[in-house]
Amino acid sequence: MHDWAVSGSYFEVCNCEAICPCRSVGGALGGRSTYGDCRFALSWLVIDGRADGVDLSNRSVVMAGWYDDNEDGSPWRVALYIDDRASDPQFDALTSIFLGRRGGATFEQFARAIGEVHNVLRADITLSHVRRRWSIRASTFIDVAASTPVASDQPVTCGIPGHKHPGEEVVAERFMVEDDPLSWDFRGRCGFATNFAYRSEVEA
Repeated sequence: MHDWAVSGSYFEVCNCEAICPCRSVGGALGGRSTYGDCRFALSWLVIDGRADGVDLSNRSVVMAGWYDDNEDGSPWRVALYIDDRASDPQFDALTSIFLGRRGGATFEQFARAIGEVHNVLRADITLSHVRRRWSIRASTFIDVAASTPVASDQPVTCGIPGHKHPGEEVVAERFMVEDDPLSWDFRGRCGFATNFAYRSEVEA
């Protein structure tokens, strides 16, 4: 058992229409993707973090991938990008945490769905999790920009950062991923911004 904890801000985009049907709105459970498959980019800015004595603060992580609603189990096929400022111990810790290999909240909330990992790469990551100026850049692999909030009269939550962290649905003007075999370019699709706090110990 490894002892770790990471927390900070979170922003994601996918190819669904807003509000993403995967979200929980007003406590109601979500459903299938708009178009039958989900193509996504997830980003975490770790403001405070540690793993077995390694400081993980002020490092960024991005994941891109997809899954098919109609495939048995809908396994995720992903690429993971780690802040190129990370030391080797930081790189190893962030990789294992966000791929769910250290168990805990990341495994329980999303990483258990990962069926295949295409790449784990260092990348020049620039994240903006500032309202109306949301963006994700990971070298030449990912380019996302969003500025338009989506109004909702009920709380909107997402299981990846956790339903204890209500956030804001947005529309992304640009959502590009290009890292073979992941390749797509969308306009006007959904996004979600909130915060996150993951730990090695999962609450019962």
